[in-house]
Amino acid sequence: MKVTAQPSGDTQTFLLDGELDASSAVVLDAELNKPELLSYKKILIDCQRLSYISSAGLGVFISHLQRLQDANVKLVFFNMQEKVFNVFEILGLDSLMNIVQTEQEAQAA
Repeated sequence: MKVTAQPSGDTQTFLLDGELDASSAVVLDAELNKPELLSYKKILIDCQRLSYISSAGLGVFISHLQRLQDANVKLVFFNMQEKVFNVFEILGLDSLMNIVQTEQEAQAA
């Protein structure tokens, strides 16, 4: 999987491309662990090219959620494919995470 970071003003967007599994979760975890992320107001996760997410991939987001909330940084997912959304939904994470359809909605969240 490829993780691309795109900063813009008070927002950091991560483009996820490929499969987020145990091996690629390490890369994403390192990106989300960077201290400078706490200086943003929003972290947007573009899931348009995310074709698969494992429990390890979900664990990365869950492990950073509280730290981001404590720093008043919103974590918003958008452009999620249906099969990836179904994983979030089955585990009840759709009620814990902010998931919207479009980038415009994510920016407005």
